[in-house]
Amino acid sequence: MKIKNFSPRDYQNNIKDTCMDNNTLVILPTGLGKTKIALLTSVERLKKFPKSKVLFLTPTKPLASQIYNEFIDNTDIEKIIMLTGKNKPSERKELFNDSSIIIATPQTIQKDLENNRINLEDVSLLCVDEAHRSRQRFANTIVSKNFIENSKNPRIIGLTASPGADKNKIKEIVDNLFIDSLEIRTEDSEDVIKYLQKKENEYLTLELNEEIKKIYNEIKNPYNHKLISLKKFGVNKPLNFISKKDLLSLQMRFRNEIKRKNVLAFRGIVLSSQLIKMDYILELLETQTLNGALKFIEKLKKDTSKSAKSLVNESWFSKCEGLLNEAIEKGVNNPKINKIKEIIKDQLKENNKSKTIIFANYRNTVDDITNMLNNIEGINAIKLVGQKEGISQKKQIATIKQFEEGLYNVLVGTSISEEGLNISGGSDLAIFYDNVSTSIRRIQRAGRVGRIKAGRIIFLMNKDTRDIAYYWKSKKEENKMKNILTNMKDKEIQSNLK
Repeated sequence: MKIKNFSPRDYQNNIKDTCMDNNTLVILPTGLGKTKIALLTSVERLKKFPKSKVLFLTPTKPLASQIYNEFIDNTDIEKIIMLTGKNKPSERKELFNDSSIIIATPQTIQKDLENNRINLEDVSLLCVDEAHRSRQRFANTIVSKNFIENSKNPRIIGLTASPGADKNKIKEIVDNLFIDSLEIRTEDSEDVIKYLQKKENEYLTLELNEEIKKIYNEIKNPYNHKLISLKKFGVNKPLNFISKKDLLSLQMRFRNEIKRKNVLAFRGIVLSSQLIKMDYILELLETQTLNGALKFIEKLKKDTSKSAKSLVNESWFSKCEGLLNEAIEKGVNNPKINKIKEIIKDQLKENNKSKTIIFANYRNTVDDITNMLNNIEGINAIKLVGQKEGISQKKQIATIKQFEEGLYNVLVGTSISEEGLNISGGSDLAIFYDNVSTSIRRIQRAGRVGRIKAGRIIFLMNKDTRDIAYYWKSKKEENKMKNILTNMKDKEIQSNLK
């Protein structure tokens, strides 16, 4: 039983040695071969316990497919299988019992454990990919607990590039995966720095045009007026600092008050619901596309909730709908759309073999960007969205393959394109059409470029919008996370995380 087709780097072997002796959380920058460390450890555990199995949990089928192929390509282990919800339960039981390496989605294993189709007694290594998901009663957590309680020879590895910027959340991951050792590397670690590809970050700040500002203000004024009404419900926070998170918390408070028969809470929940809907339109105008904002307004007209019906009847609503239609007919759009055209045209002039990944938060925006780019000669764009957004996992895998093989030179995706995907041959350019507010998603996005060769990351931000706020929030979190990780030392987890 051995590895093939790759030579382990020193840091990978060193981390593997730690993983052999301890339940280990491996925190390593994207592109430095976390899966290879799990692969090396898997081979050693199967040598040590010849009749045992390795279970590798990863959150999506596209990721499972990539890891499955990596084990096939880089080991001579027989009986490697992939299990997902697409396999019939009876088939999963048979495959699990007859295999040495099982790569599976955590929800699939959780279901099989709950229904007593499988047991983890003979599993000697549990690898948890994207370990930052191991929180609360998530599937990773449930499977890990079962594993520790039932395995004859338990050992756990957690893999992540970004565990978060909160000590308590990191401690939760550590506790849920029964971790007793940390292996941390940052971009500045001496043993990994030579393997990191150079990434150039560019920050482009754009100005919303006057048509969009006019529509925005038509909504912002009644929105501010409704915010003032919150004072009647005991909200004392300065109105200009009330965020969407505050509104959602307020909505939850009103729901609890309704259970206590508080009549005033019925008015409060309608008001908070209206504010959340209006804030969403404002966000779409600031950061997404005019078409996306118009589609949401059209959706509200079909919404039968009391809050939506009353919004639709307000004077600003029909006025904004008319202004949006006029602007779209004139070809007006978010300035980031035109900037993307310009960037990709220039990129392909410089290198016609270049590959670009564009990240956007919403399906409508992905559709708008993809359609726009496919009307430009020389650009072949394809979208990658999640199952909830209508694309099967089989189609997701096929999309990634087509992008890898060069049938398409631009991949436009929602959050599914952020996490863990390793594009064969790499991409030269990543564009953040919008910005994310968490360090985890920011790091995951940035990890899709510069894995094999040097690359660029371009952040698009509209001036004086939440684009800017989200960028700085995620940047602050990233710096905080790096400081936390730098200050942690192996063998001292409990004292460092108290």
